[in-house]
Amino acid sequence: MVGTIGLRGIFIRFGFLLVFAAFALFFAVVNPVFATGGNLMNIAEGSAILLIVALGMTLIVATGGIDLSVGIALDFGAAFSIVAMQSYGADWVTACAAGVIGGSLVGLLNAALVVGLRVSPFMATLGTFFIGSSVQRIFTNGGGPISFRQMPDGFRNLAMGNVGGVPMEVVIAAILAVIYFVVLERSVWGRRIHAMGMQRSAATVAGIRVNRILIVCYVAAAATCAVGGLIAGASIRMFTPLSGFAYLLDAIAAVFIGAALHPRGRPNVPGTIAGVLFLGMVVNGLNLMGLNFNTKDALSGIILVSALALAVAQRRMR
Repeated sequence: MVGTIGLRGIFIRFGFLLVFAAFALFFAVVNPVFATGGNLMNIAEGSAILLIVALGMTLIVATGGIDLSVGIALDFGAAFSIVAMQSYGADWVTACAAGVIGGSLVGLLNAALVVGLRVSPFMATLGTFFIGSSVQRIFTNGGGPISFRQMPDGFRNLAMGNVGGVPMEVVIAAILAVIYFVVLERSVWGRRIHAMGMQRSAATVAGIRVNRILIVCYVAAAATCAVGGLIAGASIRMFTPLSGFAYLLDAIAAVFIGAALHPRGRPNVPGTIAGVLFLGMVVNGLNLMGLNFNTKDALSGIILVSALALAVAQRRMR
């Protein structure tokens, strides 16, 4: 009986980490290149933008909501910065500021709908997604990319530079992760956000200014995603409309996989990092196995669904 309880406790608390370790071991055995330092850095670099977007999603899910417009904020970050440099001759610092402000507009619209008009977060951010998608198509005359090959080196280095050999995008993602960890897991604001997410009516009765926190969270999450857009734009030296949608589902999956690591099943920054790295590891490992595109996508989907099912099972068993 004691052994059964012990195994149940281990599964509930560390089930996902055991699966994570099993897949890492499997990929390392199948292809030794997987475990090399260079390849592990490739996984980290390839996961940087997704981690940035997932951090924003973590903040919103922690409030008890969800944000389907994180990809739009990413797109706006890239678009505003590229257009600022190409059409208005802005230096790269000003362009970065323009990108973050552009992304923040998405958060402001979400906040206005959720707080001002009392629309549910799902419907509000879904509406913002459709509005933002249409704006991008109109602005680009149907969805064509906006290229800027002569962008300043400072902006280009957001994606191609490095600090002591560590890719700049990894450094940026790590800095944002530390900031989010301190705010969400170690500050009074973080405790208030989690209180809202668990029981909003009780948080309101307790005197927490729920609406003010929601506004700040939606704007901060969108601004964070816009930083991902800056890196994406710098990487390919262009703005590609609607490219941010590619990160939406993976960001949601990473947050909910990561919540399985929390004792109370709450969204948390370390869990989100683990979820993002798990997704990056699976993609990288399947690529190294040399599978064809369709087989790789099918296996990736099966693994992702299985991981989410495991996360749900862990939450229900608590």
